[in-house]
Amino acid sequence: MKIKLFLSVLFVALASITASYASFPVTANATTQVSTIEDEVELSSPAASAGYDKWVAVAFWFFLGGFAAHRWYAKKPAGWNILFIVTLGGLFIWAVIDLINILTDNFQ
Repeated sequence: MKIKLFLSVLFVALASITASYASFPVTANATTQVSTIEDEVELSSPAASAGYDKWVAVAFWFFLGGFAAHRWYAKKPAGWNILFIVTLGGLFIWAVIDLINILTDNFQ
C-alpha cells in the first residue's frame, strides 16, 4: 500500500514538473533578440567561464552516476534527473546511453 502511494505521488510530482515547462507560452515579436547560452552565463568566476567539459562529465558519470551528477553538471531538467535517480539510471540502460552520448559529444 505504501509503495503504491509513493509511486502515485512521484508520478504526480513528475507530471507537474513536466507540465510546468509547457504551461508558459512564449510569444515572439520583432524586438525579441535570440540569445545564446554564452550570453546568459555570467562569466564572473573561472568555473562559470570554463563551461562544459566532456571528461569532467565522464568522471561524474563514473564516480557519482547513481546520483545523476553528470546530468546535473550538464544542466539537464531536474525532473528527468530525479527520475534517473529513482529508476537507478533506467536500470543502468539509461546510464549507459548517457555515457555513450557523453563520449560522442551528443550529451549537451
